[in-house]
Amino acid sequence: MNKIQLTDGKILLRPYEMKDLEQTFIAAKESITEVSPWLPWCHTDYTIEESKNWIESCAKTWDDGSAYEFIITDSRNGSYLGGCGLNQIRLTDKVVNLGYWVRSSRIKHGIATASTLLLANFGFKELKFNRIEILAAIENKASQRVAAKAGALREGILRNRLLLHGKIHDAVIFSMIPQ
Repeated sequence: MNKIQLTDGKILLRPYEMKDLEQTFIAAKESITEVSPWLPWCHTDYTIEESKNWIESCAKTWDDGSAYEFIITDSRNGSYLGGCGLNQIRLTDKVVNLGYWVRSSRIKHGIATASTLLLANFGFKELKFNRIEILAAIENKASQRVAAKAGALREGILRNRLLLHGKIHDAVIFSMIPQ
């Protein structure tokens, strides 16, 4: 299944490959200011070795079914737009977390929302999940807007749910269920 591609005609989601190494690194470095407050992996000292380790881990988790991570590309020219995935899978309940990030130079173009819709469709139709959750720090308004635009239902606030850079944060939880 790891040769799958998801597209809406504007963006294309596909599993990471080692050929994505340089562009993954460049996009992450470009996006540190916007992304690092919410995703601590994207930090000031981020290295190309970390990108390599990420891509290698994506292949392993895809193969063992513990996560499905995708690169987001422009379907017209293949340029790197960001990343998204289904992870933190709880098979007993058929529940999964959906996450996304878009490189700084491409934010505010609907890429995260479009990716969320494609991933949710894949999660429900292909992987047969009963529930998809999107979790965002209460201060992360951009991620919350994406979840809402994608049609996820805001369910409430989870107190002390996220630990980011050594500080605990409340988080907003959104959910999607099969239509």
